[in-house]
Amino acid sequence: MNKKLIITASVIITLGLAAVFLYPRVFQQKTERTILYWTDPMIPGDRSDHPGKSPMGMDRTPVYADEAQPESVATGKEEESYYTCPMHPSVRTDRPGACPVCGMALVKKTTEKEMSRSEHSSLGAVTMSTSQQVLANVSTTIAEWRKLRKEIRAVGKIDYAEPNFRHISTRFPGRLEHLYLTYTGQKVKKGDPVADVYSPEVISAQQEFLLALDSYNESKDIQGTTSSGAAALLEQSREKLVRWGITETQIDELQKSKKVKELFTIHSPITGTVLKKSVDPQHYAATGEDMYDVADLSSVWLYADMYEYELKGLKIGQAVEATSNAYPGEVFRGKVTFISPTIEASSRTVRVRAEFDNPHEKLKPEMFVNAAIKIELQASVVVPVTAVLSTGNRQVVWVQKSERVFEPRVVTLGDRAGEFYQVLSGLEEGDTIVSSGGYLIDSESQLETAMTSGHEQH
Repeated sequence: MNKKLIITASVIITLGLAAVFLYPRVFQQKTERTILYWTDPMIPGDRSDHPGKSPMGMDRTPVYADEAQPESVATGKEEESYYTCPMHPSVRTDRPGACPVCGMALVKKTTEKEMSRSEHSSLGAVTMSTSQQVLANVSTTIAEWRKLRKEIRAVGKIDYAEPNFRHISTRFPGRLEHLYLTYTGQKVKKGDPVADVYSPEVISAQQEFLLALDSYNESKDIQGTTSSGAAALLEQSREKLVRWGITETQIDELQKSKKVKELFTIHSPITGTVLKKSVDPQHYAATGEDMYDVADLSSVWLYADMYEYELKGLKIGQAVEATSNAYPGEVFRGKVTFISPTIEASSRTVRVRAEFDNPHEKLKPEMFVNAAIKIELQASVVVPVTAVLSTGNRQVVWVQKSERVFEPRVVTLGDRAGEFYQVLSGLEEGDTIVSSGGYLIDSESQLETAMTSGHEQH
C-alpha cells in the first residue's frame, strides 16, 4: 500500500515539474509592449518617464518601443540626448527625473553632435523630427524662376468721351418756333434740323447780305469790273451769316432765291444722342443759351481709381478688360489713355482713364463696371504667399537645409501676383522652402531662443 502511494506521488510530482517547464514553451504568453516615454505631440521635445499633464495642460500619450524609430537612423546622423527643465534651462542631466528647483518633470532634448546648440542659436536654425513635421503639417516646395502676371482690379464708371460731346446753342437771340428734338435720349445725325428760330437779327443780316449782293452786281454791270468796296461789303455780310451758324447751303439758297426767310433752321453739328434737353417751344432764347447736350456714344470712357501702390508698371496703352452685371459673361476690351499726374489726398488714389469702342452702345454713361488691368512682371524667383512670414519689420521664408533642419531667410519681396510673391533677394532658384507649417517652425525657433536667453541670464 505504501509502495503504491509512493509511486503515485512520484508521478504527480513529475507531471507538475513538466507542466512548469513545458507550458511556457508550448503556450507562449503575450509579451507586454514596452513604453519608452510619455509625450505631448503638440509640444516638440516634450518627454516624461510617467503619464500626466504637459505644460500646456494636455494629457501625455505613450510612445512604445516597437513604434519609435531611432531618429539618428532616419537622418543618418549621430545624435546626443539630455534632460532639462523648461522653466530652468540651466538644469541638465543625462537621465529622466524631476527638476531639483521646481519639481517639474524633466524634458528630453535631442541635438545633433555635428552642430552645437550655440551654432544653432547663431544661425537661427530649427531641428524637427519627421514625426514633428507631420504633426506640424509641414510641407515644402521649390523656389522657381519665372514671370508673373499681376492683375489690378477696380470698380470703374462709364462716361461719354469728351471729344465726342457738344452743346447745341443759339448764336443769336430769338424765339424757338419749332423743336425737332423733343426728348432726352433721342438720336440725331450730323446736319439734321434741331430747331426753327424766329430772330429779327437774322432777318436783318439776310437783308444786309442781299443789299450787298445787289450793290456788287450793279457795280460790276456799270463799270465792267468788280468794285473792291462792293466785294468787301459782300464778303463781310457773308461772314456775318457764317459766324451765326448759317450753313453754306443756306447762304447759297438765299443768294439764288433772294428771299429773306423769317424762320432760320439750326442744324446739329454732331451725330449722337441727346443727353439733356433744356428748352421748350416758344421759348425766347438768349445769345449763347444751351438748347441740347449731345454726345456720340460709339466710343466711351471708363474712369477707375487705383491705389498708389498699384501704379508700378501701369502705363499708357495697356489693355483693360471690363465686365458688367448687365451682360454676364461678356468682356469689353479697351486701353489706358490717361493716368492722372496727381493723387487724390483723401482716398490716396489715382484717376485712370481708359477708352472703349462701343458700337452697339451697350456701355452707357453712369454704368458701373469691374475693370481689370493685367501687367507682365519681370522674371524673378517666386514663392507661394503662404511661405512668407511677416514679423512686422521684415519678411522671412524658412528653407529646408536637410531632412530635419530648417533655416530662416530674410527676403526682400517684390510684387504680389495672385498667390505668389516675387523675391528680389534672400533666396536662390531651386531652394527648398516651407510652403505651409512655417508658423509652427517659427514658434519653435522663438521658444528655443527664449530658453537660451533664460539660460544666459541664470
